[in-house]
Parts: sequence; C-alpha cells; structure tokens
Amino acid sequence: MTEAEWLAATDPIAMLTFLRGQASARKLRLFACACCRLSWKRPPGGREMEAVAVAERLADGLATNAERRAVAASLGYVRPFAACHLSALRGNPFWAAMDCGEVAARASPTEGQVRVHPVAQAALVRDVFGSPPRPAVLDPAWLTSTVVQLAGGIYADRAFDRLPILADALQDAGCDDPNVLAHCHEGGPHVRGCWVVDLLTGRE
Repeated sequence: MTEAEWLAATDPIAMLTFLRGQASARKLRLFACACCRLSWKRPPGGREMEAVAVAERLADGLATNAERRAVAASLGYVRPFAACHLSALRGNPFWAAMDCGEVAARASPTEGQVRVHPVAQAALVRDVFGSPPRPAVLDPAWLTSTVVQLAGGIYADRAFDRLPILADALQDAGCDDPNVLAHCHEGGPHVRGCWVVDLLTGRE
C-alpha cells in the first residue's frame, strides 16, 4: 500500500491487514479499545467499561493476565457488542484489533451503542498508526521539558484538546515536520495510542 493509498483508505480491515507483522501489540490492543469506546453512545459503566480499562492497562503493561481473565469471565456475552469488549482482552492483539473492527462496524448495536462507520474507523487507524509507508522520525531537539510534560499529560488525561498547544510547543522547539504539526491540529479522532503523542513519549 502506497502512502497515497493509505491516506485515502476507507477500509479499516484492509489497513489492519497491511499492518500485520509491522504494528506493535500495544498499538493493536489500543486500537481495539478505541473501537469499543467509539461504539459507545454513552459510557456504559459496569463490566464493559472495566473490560476496556483493563485492556488499556494491559497494553501499557500495567495489568496482569489474572486481571484480564477475571474481568473477561465476569463480562461474559451479556450483549452482542460484548464480543468486542472481550476481544480487546484477547491474548492475540492483531486478532483483537480485527475482531473489534469487524464488530463495531457490522454488529447490530443495542441501547447505548452505535454502529461505527468504516470511514471513522479508518481515521482511527491513521491516528494510532500514523503513516507506515512514511514513518515519522523524532528529532531529539523537540523534546524540551515543555513538550515532554504536555505530551505526557495529554496521554495520561486523554486531554487531546491540548494537541494544538502541543503543536505550538513543538514549533517553539524547532519542529517543522508538516505531518506532526498537522496531526496536532486535526479535529480527530484522537485516542490513546495517537502516533504523535507516542512518538514524543517514547511509546511504540
């Protein structure tokens, strides 16, 4: 897939297939979690929200397999979309990402959930994985204390509304990469795993 094809792609499953063998387990799992969150018309609370929270912590090495198994057992297939939440906890992150992409786009939603359009999911793939045909290169000079603090806070707080402020700080640090700066100014979606934030915080 060329860069032009990647940027124009609207099929998230084809994009994920292209990424197989290239993407980290962490990013694949965070994409699966983002699909679950995108399918929520409103936060569901209870077991489904806990399942996604544990899967996100698992992606960052902050949850144990015992926690994963416990929350998966408590969740069960309580609703059709629960398959998506269970998949985010699966041991194989690639198939978790594929399953969540399929379920969020095609399953029949229940109360409090919505079917996610593939175009929205494709945008989500680009937010998490950037442009694999032309990977971003970090200039260590960008990592001023202000940039590092802003990027860390955005990740911890899910405060993606601060990305334009991060862009300003990056420019002050000498960043003139048009893709990095443009992504900070895009309206979204932006989720945990956003490639710019990961680049600046040393996450893969």
